[in-house]
Amino acid sequence: MTLLPDAAKPGTPVILGVPFDANSSWLRGAAGAPPIIRVAFNSDSSNSWTETGVDLGAAGTYCDAGDLKFTFDEPFAAIEGKVGELLDQGLRPVCLGGDHSITLPIIRAFGKHIPGLTILHFDAHPDLYDELEGNRLSHACPFARIMEEGAAKRLIQIGIRTMTGHQQEQARKFGVEVIEMRRLPALDRMKIDGPIYISFDMDALDPAFAPGISHREPGGMSVREAISHLHAITGKIAGADIVEFNPAQDSTQITATVAAKLLKEIVGKMVLN
Repeated sequence: MTLLPDAAKPGTPVILGVPFDANSSWLRGAAGAPPIIRVAFNSDSSNSWTETGVDLGAAGTYCDAGDLKFTFDEPFAAIEGKVGELLDQGLRPVCLGGDHSITLPIIRAFGKHIPGLTILHFDAHPDLYDELEGNRLSHACPFARIMEEGAAKRLIQIGIRTMTGHQQEQARKFGVEVIEMRRLPALDRMKIDGPIYISFDMDALDPAFAPGISHREPGGMSVREAISHLHAITGKIAGADIVEFNPAQDSTQITATVAAKLLKEIVGKMVLN
């Protein structure tokens, strides 16, 4: 059961859809993800209880702010502004993308409200390019901008398996802690003092588990490996995003179900801590 954001208690997780994919470098379609994730999240195919014992069907456990509407030519300003409003209310936003470029304006809002943020970034790609195809706001660049601006104190990347020479240099420059896929599991690295922000790119998962993505990179995490790492997080989770689910590539709706499962377990962890 959900509440309107203005009726929710401080600390309540709040879902916000961010239907934006204009900075995708390959296939568009991620903008259509938020309502489809919600359908799977609320489906009667499962129940409302998380694996950690939280009943998300209980009144007040989370709320939903709907999908952001873009009415002018400054989408990043709109995203940052809406996330900032929710943080002003003491809520903990969980944003459903959209491509990964949306994480930049989201973290800009967090940086103004929550100092000392640690980002746990699950992804096949480091997204640390200085620019891609002339676009410094590409979905391949958000973490370069975040670290340049000092919007987060610490960035830990999990599941990386496409590291280029340039991005290795960027990681060293910004002090990024990269845990490559071949080094997993890394459950002990999830023991962090808060505040924590989770950014989960669906292509962190092997495409066998999540084919509905734009950049399929074999050799990724299983759903169980991902959930185990999420469950191992110890600090307070201030917010999260789930990005890069492309419904146009999800012919069997498997990826929608997986995205909803991750949403369920992330919100459950937020309620617990």
